[in-house]
Amino acid sequence: MTGSEPPFLKNCWYVAAWEHELIDGQLLARTILEQSVVLYRGESGRYVALEDSCCHRAAPLSMGRLEGDDLRCMYHGMKFDPAGKCIQIPGLDKIPHRLGVRSFPVEHRHRAVWIWMGDPALADPGLIVDYPPLTDPAWRGLPGYMHYAANWQLIVDNLSDFAHLAFVHTNTLGGSEAYAYTTKPIAVDRRENGFRVERWHRDADAPPFHKKVIRDKTAKVDRRNIGTMLIPGTFFLETLFVPAGTSMEQGDPAGARQYRNCQFMTPETRRSTHFFWNYLHNYDLEDQTIAVSLRDSMIEGFMEDKAIIEAQQARLDSHPETKLLAIPADAALTHFRRLLARRIAEEQAPAAVPEVAAE
Repeated sequence: MTGSEPPFLKNCWYVAAWEHELIDGQLLARTILEQSVVLYRGESGRYVALEDSCCHRAAPLSMGRLEGDDLRCMYHGMKFDPAGKCIQIPGLDKIPHRLGVRSFPVEHRHRAVWIWMGDPALADPGLIVDYPPLTDPAWRGLPGYMHYAANWQLIVDNLSDFAHLAFVHTNTLGGSEAYAYTTKPIAVDRRENGFRVERWHRDADAPPFHKKVIRDKTAKVDRRNIGTMLIPGTFFLETLFVPAGTSMEQGDPAGARQYRNCQFMTPETRRSTHFFWNYLHNYDLEDQTIAVSLRDSMIEGFMEDKAIIEAQQARLDSHPETKLLAIPADAALTHFRRLLARRIAEEQAPAAVPEVAAE
């Protein structure tokens, strides 16, 4: 990132909101890929996304009034249906055919509302990534949202190397610096739509967030993290804790404590990001305080990330000539950036598609 970021990838699904943000007729104004959008759930239960600008005098439709599944602009009263077509103008019997606003494809999946900002003809709901833990009763968590004053690719970079846990999150999510010095990724599994990285840390103290929700806070643990990053910016993390020295040859043993972390980075602008997340657990589900404790720990940790990532963005903005140099640990993020650049190139110029070079 040197101040000349490429265009956004548009022909893909992004998380636009959590479902709870659109309850009780709420009109949610949100900028996505530098496009102002208003999101709502109609009376029928249908989710809708329209350009947040009336075609008459550019009044924000998010200041309007929901009427069934339609939205009325409260400047001059023009009403728009979910497809963006103007269907009523007070005092006029005939509506000019050209009047309307852009409508965006939206889908509701696993308590998230997804939006397609590109060519509507390519908006295949089957391309939405599936993440069952969000609705599986065997898992419990609390959804969260955070706004970053930074490009989404800097957040992807941050999540691509677990070593930062030891330094950014020493007292929250990470634990000791030994996590960085004594463990190495088993391998980087480079995939056509992202990557997968697995990392173990053995015979160590439990990190602070885990200590808060377990009974034996002094016992040593073995910790496994499996991170999967997908285009355009979706991150899944599987975390497993077992007593130190536990054999894993037969799969996940009794007494294991597991977490599932999903994070969705949706670009707001080239300098800001919508960050959606949920951290779920699969044990002691009757104890509701665990989900609350985990949510609070994640917020504390994410605020640590946010501070350093926003400082990165400010430094890059003030020194646009900066060149970011790679080290061996950057294999995953380098692969991801090359994939993203290729996808953007395909979208911008379908006839000239560069190949992804091998690292």
